[in-house]
Amino acid sequence: MSFFSTRGNCCVTASQAILRGLAEDGGLYVPSMFPVVPLEKACALGQLPYPRRAAEILKLYLEDFSSGEIDHAVDAAYGPDRFSDPAVAPLKPLDEGTWVLELFHGPTLAFKDIALQLLPHLTALSARKNGESREVSILVATSGDTGKAALEGFRDVPGTSCTVFYPLDGVSDVQRLQMVTTGGSNTHVIAVRGNFDDAQTGVKELFTSSAFASEMAARGRILSSANSINFGRLVPQVVYYFSAYADLVARRAIVSGDPVNFCVPTGNFGNILAGFYARQMGLPIGRLICASNRNNVLTDFFNSGIYTTHRVFFKTISPSMDILVSSNLERLLFEVSDRDGELVRTWMRLLKECGSYSVGDQRREWLEGIFWGGCADDHDTLEEIGRRFRQDHYLMDPHTAVASAVLRQYRLVRADRTPTVLVSTASPYKFSRDVLAGISGGEKGGVPNPFACSEELEKLSGIAMPEQVRRLKDLPVRHRAECEKDAMGAAVLREFDA
Repeated sequence: MSFFSTRGNCCVTASQAILRGLAEDGGLYVPSMFPVVPLEKACALGQLPYPRRAAEILKLYLEDFSSGEIDHAVDAAYGPDRFSDPAVAPLKPLDEGTWVLELFHGPTLAFKDIALQLLPHLTALSARKNGESREVSILVATSGDTGKAALEGFRDVPGTSCTVFYPLDGVSDVQRLQMVTTGGSNTHVIAVRGNFDDAQTGVKELFTSSAFASEMAARGRILSSANSINFGRLVPQVVYYFSAYADLVARRAIVSGDPVNFCVPTGNFGNILAGFYARQMGLPIGRLICASNRNNVLTDFFNSGIYTTHRVFFKTISPSMDILVSSNLERLLFEVSDRDGELVRTWMRLLKECGSYSVGDQRREWLEGIFWGGCADDHDTLEEIGRRFRQDHYLMDPHTAVASAVLRQYRLVRADRTPTVLVSTASPYKFSRDVLAGISGGEKGGVPNPFACSEELEKLSGIAMPEQVRRLKDLPVRHRAECEKDAMGAAVLREFDA
């Protein structure tokens, strides 16, 4: 299968798309077609362990990888030493008609592990397939979870390095500590004095800078990405939509062919886009419910057809969603424009130069047939954390709680009782201070630090604290670098030359 740029240029193989990350014209790589999975085959995945489910879907896209290469990669990524739950992405009942897809049982306690435990294997294979002998230098912008997942995935992988940028005051205490305590001889962590959009824009500019590419080449390095702009990050996420549907059929919660809705906490749009790809492949997904926090740029887009960044940026208790420029939306725009790369290029130019673009009423109506957008502020989020704990004894992190609150809104507005999967993206213990406030009804319990909060949360909820959090307080801080948002390239080179 070939891959094209969303902006109309480039035609590459799967391994080239993974190795390059971002297309030379600044666009994102998309598959030339969506392979259709027959419903019988999709439901049969419920009889397979997760690595085999993943292999079945990945082989449809990664055609220049051998079957044996993919089998080996998924076995290494999803082995019992990597994920605490043997199901990898377990599906758990929440209430009548609602299930939670838990994607936080990997080494960094976030859904990014599903893709980033696999991507290093795909990257190394891609480099070999394309005769690349230079070090593959991964650059990552993170709003909280991608950074640690990428660092953990690429740590000490031969022939690679991983540099992560995060907003200095824009992640939780646990997220920051997870990153800055990372070991390994090939990892670098740099705090950007700005927000996530600043970090993401800076990374994209480095990918399209010929001067920076020359500086890297002089050091024997080639750039690649571990953000969800990389198709190698996106395709493993498609798998867990098929996995969840197959599990529902296997448990007889639904009958094969019944529609299922998915409600997804959304920031950079990669997670919910993977659900759209699964739908395009034939999975009976009814509605994709896009849940935003107070930074509700996507909610407004789905309601109006206008995307605009002319708005206040808010720091919230769901920091991984504090994003105004959702990069993966460009892949959806490619589809809504009937794969018109020139039109997508125009929209992206308008976004950069004017801060907004409009897709028009006809395209908005097409989107409304698939997506529904809603949002929840911090007050709503804390209330939802408390409500779900009291009613269902289920402990939610703030991002999952945003989705749960938006699902409640959706059902009131649309009176839609379609079985729904709530996509849970992070362990509540990554945000223990705010989760504690939600279930106690207090101002974060007056507990002084994140580790004390975690201990109090464990005591109050009876739900065990993950060992990754328990051990974190004893790890030394190894990364202290900071930079201005317009000096990210120089900061990378300093790290490499140190």
